[in-house]
Amino acid sequence: MHSRIHEIIAAVWRLESARIVAVVARQVHDLGVAEDLAQDALVAALDRWPRDGLPDNPAAWLTATAKNRALDHLRHRRMAHARHEDIARDLEALEAHVVPDIADALDAAREDEIGDDLLRLIFIACHPVLPTDARVALTLRLPCGLTTHEIARAFLVPEPTVAQRIVRAKRTLSEARVPFELPRGEAQGERLASVLEVVYLVFNEGYTATRGADWMRPALCDEALRLGRMLAGLAPGQAEVLGLLALMEIQASRTAARTDSQGEPVLLADQDRSRWDRLLIRRGLAALERADALGQPLGSYRLQAEIAACHARAPRAQDTDWNRIASLYAALTQLAPSPVVELNRAVAVGMAEGPAAGLAIVEALLEERALQRYQWLPAVQGDLLVRLGRHEEARAAFLRAAALAGNERERTLLERRAAA
Repeated sequence: MHSRIHEIIAAVWRLESARIVAVVARQVHDLGVAEDLAQDALVAALDRWPRDGLPDNPAAWLTATAKNRALDHLRHRRMAHARHEDIARDLEALEAHVVPDIADALDAAREDEIGDDLLRLIFIACHPVLPTDARVALTLRLPCGLTTHEIARAFLVPEPTVAQRIVRAKRTLSEARVPFELPRGEAQGERLASVLEVVYLVFNEGYTATRGADWMRPALCDEALRLGRMLAGLAPGQAEVLGLLALMEIQASRTAARTDSQGEPVLLADQDRSRWDRLLIRRGLAALERADALGQPLGSYRLQAEIAACHARAPRAQDTDWNRIASLYAALTQLAPSPVVELNRAVAVGMAEGPAAGLAIVEALLEERALQRYQWLPAVQGDLLVRLGRHEEARAAFLRAAALAGNERERTLLERRAAA
Protein backbone atom coordinates (compact mmCIF):
# COMPACT_ATOMS: atom_id res chain seq x y z
CA MET A 1 0.00 0.00 0.00
CA HIS A 2 2.77 2.40 0.97
CA SER A 3 4.65 1.76 -2.27
CA ARG A 4 1.49 2.60 -4.23
CA ILE A 5 1.11 5.89 -2.35
CA HIS A 6 4.79 6.70 -2.98
CA GLU A 7 4.21 6.11 -6.71
CA ILE A 8 1.26 8.52 -6.64
CA ILE A 9 3.31 11.11 -4.75
CA ALA A 10 6.09 10.82 -7.35
CA ALA A 11 3.61 11.22 -10.21
CA VAL A 12 1.90 14.24 -8.62
CA TRP A 13 5.26 15.81 -7.84
CA ARG A 14 6.47 15.43 -11.42
CA LEU A 15 3.32 17.15 -12.71
CA GLU A 16 2.96 19.85 -10.08
CA SER A 17 6.44 20.68 -8.76
CA ALA A 18 6.99 23.51 -11.26
CA ARG A 19 3.73 25.18 -10.28
CA ILE A 20 4.45 24.81 -6.58
CA VAL A 21 7.94 26.30 -6.92
CA ALA A 22 6.45 29.12 -9.01
CA VAL A 23 3.83 29.98 -6.38
CA VAL A 24 6.37 29.99 -3.55
CA ALA A 25 8.99 31.91 -5.56
CA ARG A 26 6.54 34.77 -5.99
CA GLN A 27 6.21 34.95 -2.21
CA VAL A 28 9.82 34.57 -1.07
CA HIS A 29 11.58 36.16 -4.11
CA ASP A 30 14.32 33.54 -4.11
CA LEU A 31 14.41 30.53 -6.43
CA GLY A 32 16.71 28.47 -4.23
CA VAL A 33 14.59 29.03 -1.13
CA ALA A 34 11.40 28.35 -3.12
CA GLU A 35 12.74 25.02 -4.33
CA ASP A 36 13.80 24.05 -0.78
CA LEU A 37 10.36 24.92 0.62
CA ALA A 38 8.63 22.97 -2.13
CA GLN A 39 10.87 19.99 -1.29
CA ASP A 40 9.86 20.38 2.36
CA ALA A 41 6.22 20.00 1.28
CA LEU A 42 7.16 16.84 -0.62
CA VAL A 43 8.88 15.41 2.46
CA ALA A 44 5.76 16.21 4.51
CA ALA A 45 3.61 14.33 1.98
CA LEU A 46 5.93 11.32 2.09
CA ASP A 47 5.57 11.32 5.88
CA ARG A 48 1.84 11.98 6.24
CA TRP A 49 0.06 10.49 3.23
CA PRO A 50 1.05 6.84 3.89
CA ARG A 51 -0.22 7.30 7.47
CA ASP A 52 -3.29 9.52 6.96
CA GLY A 53 -4.29 8.58 3.42
CA LEU A 54 -4.33 10.59 0.21
CA PRO A 55 -5.95 14.04 0.41
CA ASP A 56 -8.87 14.81 -1.90
CA ASN A 57 -6.68 17.18 -3.92
CA PRO A 58 -3.01 16.16 -3.62
CA ALA A 59 -1.73 19.08 -5.73
CA ALA A 60 -3.60 21.64 -3.62
CA TRP A 61 -2.33 19.98 -0.43
CA LEU A 62 1.28 20.22 -1.59
CA THR A 63 0.82 23.82 -2.71
CA ALA A 64 -0.78 24.90 0.54
CA THR A 65 1.86 23.11 2.62
CA ALA A 66 4.65 24.80 0.66
CA LYS A 67 2.96 28.17 1.12
CA ASN A 68 2.73 27.60 4.85
CA ARG A 69 6.44 26.77 4.86
CA ALA A 70 6.97 30.07 3.04
CA LEU A 71 4.97 31.86 5.71
CA ASP A 72 7.18 30.36 8.42
CA HIS A 73 10.28 31.27 6.43
CA LEU A 74 9.22 34.91 6.12
CA ARG A 75 8.32 35.07 9.80
CA HIS A 76 11.82 33.94 10.68
CA ARG A 77 13.30 36.43 8.25
CA ARG A 78 11.24 39.23 9.80
CA MET A 79 12.42 38.29 13.25
CA ALA A 80 16.05 38.18 12.08
CA HIS A 81 15.81 41.34 10.01
CA ALA A 82 13.16 43.40 11.73
CA ARG A 83 14.30 46.56 9.98
CA HIS A 84 13.82 45.20 6.47
CA GLU A 85 10.55 46.86 5.51
CA ASP A 86 10.27 45.01 2.22
CA ILE A 87 10.24 41.66 4.04
CA ALA A 88 7.57 42.95 6.40
CA ARG A 89 5.45 43.94 3.41
CA ASP A 90 5.94 40.49 1.90
CA LEU A 91 4.80 38.90 5.15
CA GLU A 92 1.72 41.10 5.46
CA ALA A 93 0.71 40.32 1.89
CA LEU A 94 1.27 36.60 2.39
CA GLU A 95 -0.61 36.50 5.71
CA ALA A 96 -3.58 38.05 3.94
CA HIS A 97 -3.82 34.99 1.66
CA VAL A 98 -2.38 32.06 3.66
CA VAL A 99 -3.49 31.04 7.14
CA PRO A 100 -2.06 28.34 9.40
CA ASP A 101 -5.16 26.13 9.18
CA ILE A 102 -4.56 23.62 6.41
CA ALA A 103 -8.20 23.55 5.21
CA ASP A 104 -8.27 27.31 4.68
CA ALA A 105 -4.85 27.11 3.05
CA LEU A 106 -6.15 24.53 0.60
CA ASP A 107 -8.96 26.86 -0.42
CA ALA A 108 -6.46 29.68 -0.93
CA ALA A 109 -4.22 27.41 -3.02
CA ARG A 110 -7.11 26.52 -5.30
CA GLU A 111 -7.85 30.20 -5.92
CA ASP A 112 -4.29 31.17 -6.87
CA GLU A 113 -3.64 32.34 -10.41
CA ILE A 114 -1.06 29.60 -10.85
CA GLY A 115 -0.73 30.23 -14.56
CA ASP A 116 0.74 33.69 -13.96
CA ASP A 117 3.14 32.28 -11.39
CA LEU A 118 4.27 29.54 -13.75
CA LEU A 119 4.79 31.94 -16.63
CA ARG A 120 6.77 34.17 -14.26
CA LEU A 121 8.98 31.21 -13.33
CA ILE A 122 9.65 30.40 -16.99
CA PHE A 123 10.65 34.00 -17.69
CA ILE A 124 12.92 34.07 -14.64
CA ALA A 125 14.63 30.78 -15.54
CA CYS A 126 15.31 32.14 -19.04
CA HIS A 127 16.48 35.59 -17.94
CA PRO A 128 19.06 37.11 -20.35
CA VAL A 129 21.39 37.88 -17.44
CA LEU A 130 22.22 34.15 -17.41
CA PRO A 131 24.47 32.46 -19.96
CA THR A 132 22.68 30.11 -22.35
CA ASP A 133 23.86 26.86 -20.74
CA ALA A 134 22.64 28.10 -17.34
CA ARG A 135 19.24 29.09 -18.79
CA VAL A 136 18.85 25.65 -20.31
CA ALA A 137 19.81 23.86 -17.08
CA LEU A 138 17.58 26.04 -14.89
CA THR A 139 14.63 25.72 -17.28
CA LEU A 140 14.91 21.94 -17.36
CA ARG A 141 15.29 21.88 -13.57
CA LEU A 142 12.40 24.18 -12.61
CA PRO A 143 9.63 24.61 -15.21
CA CYS A 144 10.29 21.15 -16.70
CA GLY A 145 10.96 19.40 -13.39
CA LEU A 146 13.87 17.23 -14.54
CA THR A 147 16.38 16.08 -11.94
CA THR A 148 20.01 17.13 -12.11
CA HIS A 149 20.88 13.54 -13.04
CA GLU A 150 18.38 13.55 -15.93
CA ILE A 151 19.71 16.85 -17.31
CA ALA A 152 23.31 15.63 -17.09
CA ARG A 153 22.42 12.37 -18.85
CA ALA A 154 20.52 14.21 -21.60
CA PHE A 155 23.42 16.55 -22.41
CA LEU A 156 26.22 14.04 -21.71
CA VAL A 157 27.91 16.26 -19.14
CA PRO A 158 28.95 15.35 -15.58
CA GLU A 159 26.22 15.73 -12.98
CA PRO A 160 28.33 18.11 -10.83
CA THR A 161 28.67 20.41 -13.87
CA VAL A 162 24.90 20.68 -14.19
CA ALA A 163 24.52 21.17 -10.45
CA GLN A 164 27.08 23.98 -10.50
CA ARG A 165 25.31 25.68 -13.42
CA ILE A 166 22.02 25.62 -11.54
CA VAL A 167 23.55 26.91 -8.30
CA ARG A 168 25.39 29.69 -10.15
CA ALA A 169 22.24 30.61 -12.05
CA LYS A 170 20.24 31.01 -8.84
CA ARG A 171 23.05 33.04 -7.29
CA THR A 172 23.32 35.27 -10.36
CA LEU A 173 19.59 35.98 -10.34
CA SER A 174 19.76 36.81 -6.63
CA GLU A 175 22.81 39.06 -6.96
CA ALA A 176 21.33 40.83 -9.99
CA ARG A 177 18.17 41.46 -7.95
CA VAL A 178 16.02 40.21 -10.80
CA PRO A 179 12.43 41.19 -10.01
CA PHE A 180 10.05 38.27 -9.51
CA GLU A 181 7.42 39.64 -11.83
CA LEU A 182 6.36 39.28 -15.43
CA PRO A 183 8.17 41.82 -17.60
CA ARG A 184 6.04 44.38 -19.40
CA GLY A 185 6.17 46.17 -22.72
CA GLU A 186 9.46 46.09 -24.59
CA ALA A 187 11.17 44.13 -21.81
CA GLN A 188 8.62 41.35 -22.22
CA GLY A 189 9.47 41.03 -25.91
CA GLU A 190 13.17 40.77 -25.11
CA ARG A 191 12.60 38.15 -22.41
CA LEU A 192 10.12 36.20 -24.54
CA ALA A 193 12.78 35.86 -27.23
CA SER A 194 15.12 34.37 -24.61
CA VAL A 195 12.43 31.95 -23.42
CA LEU A 196 11.67 30.74 -26.94
CA GLU A 197 15.37 30.40 -27.72
CA VAL A 198 15.92 28.12 -24.72
CA VAL A 199 12.86 25.98 -25.49
CA TYR A 200 14.00 25.52 -29.08
CA LEU A 201 17.57 24.74 -27.99
CA VAL A 202 16.24 21.97 -25.76
CA PHE A 203 14.08 20.62 -28.58
CA ASN A 204 16.90 20.67 -31.13
CA GLU A 205 19.26 18.84 -28.79
CA GLY A 206 16.63 16.15 -28.44
CA TYR A 207 15.81 16.08 -32.15
CA THR A 208 19.42 15.68 -33.31
CA ALA A 209 21.86 15.09 -30.47
CA THR A 210 25.16 16.95 -30.84
CA ARG A 211 27.19 14.21 -29.11
CA GLY A 212 27.01 10.61 -28.04
CA ALA A 213 25.79 7.38 -29.58
CA ASP A 214 22.10 8.24 -30.02
CA TRP A 215 20.75 10.09 -33.04
CA MET A 216 17.87 11.50 -30.97
CA ARG A 217 17.00 12.06 -27.32
CA PRO A 218 13.19 11.91 -27.37
CA ALA A 219 12.85 12.81 -23.69
CA LEU A 220 14.28 16.27 -24.40
CA CYS A 221 11.88 16.75 -27.32
CA ASP A 222 9.02 15.77 -25.02
CA GLU A 223 10.10 18.30 -22.36
CA ALA A 224 10.42 21.09 -24.94
CA LEU A 225 7.00 20.23 -26.35
CA ARG A 226 5.51 20.22 -22.86
CA LEU A 227 7.02 23.62 -22.17
CA GLY A 228 5.88 24.94 -25.56
CA ARG A 229 2.32 23.76 -24.98
CA MET A 230 2.39 25.31 -21.53
CA LEU A 231 3.58 28.63 -22.96
CA ALA A 232 0.92 28.54 -25.68
CA GLY A 233 -1.73 28.01 -23.02
CA LEU A 234 -0.39 30.81 -20.82
CA ALA A 235 0.31 33.29 -23.66
CA PRO A 236 -2.19 32.42 -26.45
CA GLY A 237 -1.98 35.93 -27.91
CA GLN A 238 1.70 35.64 -28.87
CA ALA A 239 2.06 34.49 -32.48
CA GLU A 240 5.71 33.50 -32.13
CA VAL A 241 4.91 31.24 -29.17
CA LEU A 242 2.32 29.48 -31.34
CA GLY A 243 4.79 29.45 -34.23
CA LEU A 244 7.42 27.69 -32.16
CA LEU A 245 4.86 25.21 -30.86
CA ALA A 246 3.70 24.51 -34.43
CA LEU A 247 7.30 23.99 -35.55
CA MET A 248 8.07 21.55 -32.73
CA GLU A 249 4.81 19.60 -33.13
CA ILE A 250 5.42 19.11 -36.85
CA GLN A 251 9.09 18.25 -36.44
CA ALA A 252 8.30 15.80 -33.64
CA SER A 253 5.73 14.08 -35.86
CA ARG A 254 8.63 12.52 -37.84
CA THR A 255 10.32 10.90 -34.84
CA ALA A 256 9.30 7.30 -35.56
CA ALA A 257 10.47 7.57 -39.18
CA ARG A 258 13.84 9.20 -38.46
CA THR A 259 15.62 5.96 -37.53
CA ASP A 260 15.56 2.43 -38.91
CA SER A 261 15.22 -0.81 -36.95
CA GLN A 262 18.90 -0.60 -35.95
CA GLY A 263 18.60 2.99 -34.76
CA GLU A 264 20.49 4.36 -37.76
CA PRO A 265 19.41 7.79 -39.07
CA VAL A 266 16.98 8.04 -41.98
CA LEU A 267 17.11 11.39 -43.80
CA LEU A 268 13.94 13.32 -44.63
CA ALA A 269 13.80 12.37 -48.31
CA ASP A 270 14.04 8.65 -47.47
CA GLN A 271 11.55 8.53 -44.61
CA ASP A 272 8.40 6.39 -44.68
CA ARG A 273 5.83 9.14 -44.34
CA SER A 274 3.12 6.70 -43.29
CA ARG A 275 5.02 6.54 -39.99
CA TRP A 276 4.68 10.27 -39.38
CA ASP A 277 2.36 11.04 -36.46
CA ARG A 278 -0.75 12.59 -38.03
CA LEU A 279 -2.08 13.82 -34.68
CA LEU A 280 1.07 15.87 -34.07
CA ILE A 281 0.86 17.22 -37.62
CA ARG A 282 -2.76 18.30 -37.09
CA ARG A 283 -1.84 19.93 -33.81
CA GLY A 284 1.05 21.75 -35.44
CA LEU A 285 -1.00 22.99 -38.37
CA ALA A 286 -3.76 24.12 -35.99
CA ALA A 287 -1.24 26.09 -33.91
CA LEU A 288 0.07 27.68 -37.10
CA GLU A 289 -3.45 28.69 -38.12
CA ARG A 290 -4.03 30.28 -34.70
CA ALA A 291 -0.75 32.18 -35.05
CA ASP A 292 -1.70 33.46 -38.51
CA ALA A 293 -5.15 34.52 -37.28
CA LEU A 294 -3.57 36.90 -34.75
CA GLY A 295 -2.42 39.14 -37.59
CA GLN A 296 0.99 39.84 -36.03
CA PRO A 297 4.16 40.36 -38.10
CA LEU A 298 5.87 37.17 -39.25
CA GLY A 299 8.64 35.96 -36.98
CA SER A 300 11.38 33.42 -37.49
CA TYR A 301 9.58 30.57 -35.71
CA ARG A 302 6.43 31.02 -37.77
CA LEU A 303 8.49 31.05 -40.96
CA GLN A 304 10.25 27.86 -39.91
CA ALA A 305 6.89 26.33 -39.02
CA GLU A 306 5.60 27.21 -42.50
CA ILE A 307 8.60 25.40 -43.97
CA ALA A 308 7.92 22.34 -41.81
CA ALA A 309 4.27 22.49 -42.85
CA CYS A 310 5.28 22.27 -46.52
CA HIS A 311 6.93 18.93 -45.80
CA ALA A 312 4.04 17.76 -43.63
CA ARG A 313 1.48 18.47 -46.35
CA ALA A 314 3.39 16.55 -49.02
CA PRO A 315 2.25 12.90 -49.14
CA ARG A 316 5.51 11.91 -50.89
CA ALA A 317 8.96 13.49 -50.94
CA GLN A 318 8.61 14.26 -54.67
CA ASP A 319 5.40 16.21 -53.95
CA THR A 320 7.21 18.78 -51.79
CA ASP A 321 6.71 22.40 -52.84
CA TRP A 322 10.40 23.33 -52.99
CA ASN A 323 9.73 26.68 -54.67
CA ARG A 324 7.65 27.79 -51.70
CA ILE A 325 10.25 26.47 -49.26
CA ALA A 326 13.00 28.38 -51.09
CA SER A 327 10.94 31.58 -50.93
CA LEU A 328 10.26 31.03 -47.21
CA TYR A 329 13.98 30.58 -46.57
CA ALA A 330 14.65 33.77 -48.52
CA ALA A 331 12.22 35.59 -46.22
CA LEU A 332 13.86 33.99 -43.18
CA THR A 333 17.27 35.14 -44.42
CA GLN A 334 15.98 38.71 -44.51
CA LEU A 335 14.37 38.47 -41.08
CA ALA A 336 17.02 36.49 -39.18
CA PRO A 337 20.14 36.22 -41.35
CA SER A 338 22.60 33.50 -40.40
CA PRO A 339 25.00 31.17 -42.24
CA VAL A 340 22.92 28.14 -41.19
CA VAL A 341 19.73 29.65 -42.63
CA GLU A 342 21.61 30.41 -45.84
CA LEU A 343 22.84 26.81 -45.98
CA ASN A 344 19.27 25.58 -45.61
CA ARG A 345 18.25 27.95 -48.38
CA ALA A 346 20.94 26.36 -50.55
CA VAL A 347 19.28 22.96 -50.05
CA ALA A 348 15.88 24.36 -51.02
CA VAL A 349 17.24 26.22 -54.03
CA GLY A 350 19.11 23.08 -55.10
CA MET A 351 15.82 21.18 -55.09
CA ALA A 352 13.78 23.96 -56.71
CA GLU A 353 16.24 25.22 -59.36
CA GLY A 354 18.74 22.40 -59.67
CA PRO A 355 21.95 21.32 -57.89
CA ALA A 356 24.17 23.87 -59.67
CA ALA A 357 22.12 26.76 -58.23
CA GLY A 358 22.31 25.28 -54.75
CA LEU A 359 26.04 24.59 -55.04
CA ALA A 360 26.72 28.20 -55.95
CA ILE A 361 25.25 29.27 -52.60
CA VAL A 362 27.20 26.57 -50.75
CA GLU A 363 30.50 27.57 -52.33
CA ALA A 364 29.94 31.14 -51.17
CA LEU A 365 29.64 29.75 -47.60
CA LEU A 366 32.81 27.65 -47.62
CA GLU A 367 34.90 30.49 -46.20
CA GLU A 368 32.29 31.41 -43.58
CA ARG A 369 34.09 31.17 -40.23
CA ALA A 370 30.94 30.27 -38.32
CA LEU A 371 30.53 27.12 -40.42
CA GLN A 372 34.11 25.86 -40.38
CA ARG A 373 33.26 23.18 -37.81
CA TYR A 374 29.70 22.61 -38.99
CA GLN A 375 29.45 19.14 -40.51
CA TRP A 376 26.33 19.86 -42.54
CA LEU A 377 28.12 22.37 -44.79
CA PRO A 378 30.36 19.72 -46.48
CA ALA A 379 27.46 17.23 -46.22
CA VAL A 380 25.17 19.48 -48.26
CA GLN A 381 28.05 20.20 -50.63
CA GLY A 382 28.56 16.44 -51.08
CA ASP A 383 24.89 15.84 -51.81
CA LEU A 384 24.80 18.54 -54.47
CA LEU A 385 28.04 17.24 -56.03
CA VAL A 386 26.56 13.74 -56.24
CA ARG A 387 23.57 15.09 -58.12
CA LEU A 388 25.97 16.83 -60.53
CA GLY A 389 27.85 13.57 -61.12
CA ARG A 390 31.06 14.83 -59.47
CA HIS A 391 31.49 11.73 -57.34
CA GLU A 392 35.12 11.99 -56.22
CA GLU A 393 34.58 15.54 -54.98
CA ALA A 394 31.39 14.41 -53.28
CA ARG A 395 33.22 11.56 -51.51
CA ALA A 396 35.84 13.97 -50.17
CA ALA A 397 33.11 16.33 -48.96
CA PHE A 398 31.27 13.54 -47.11
CA LEU A 399 34.50 12.41 -45.44
CA ARG A 400 35.16 15.98 -44.27
CA ALA A 401 31.64 16.09 -42.87
CA ALA A 402 32.09 12.75 -41.07
CA ALA A 403 35.31 13.97 -39.47
CA LEU A 404 33.45 16.97 -38.02
CA ALA A 405 30.45 15.03 -36.70
CA GLY A 406 30.26 14.73 -32.90
CA ASN A 407 27.38 12.28 -32.92
CA GLU A 408 28.35 8.67 -33.62
CA ARG A 409 25.22 7.82 -35.64
CA GLU A 410 25.66 10.96 -37.68
CA ARG A 411 29.30 10.10 -38.38
CA THR A 412 28.34 6.61 -39.54
CA LEU A 413 25.68 8.02 -41.84
CA LEU A 414 28.15 10.41 -43.48
CA GLU A 415 30.80 7.71 -43.86
CA ARG A 416 28.25 5.54 -45.63
CA ARG A 417 27.42 8.42 -47.94
CA ALA A 418 31.11 8.72 -48.75
CA ALA A 419 31.42 4.98 -49.44
CA ALA A 420 28.35 5.01 -51.68
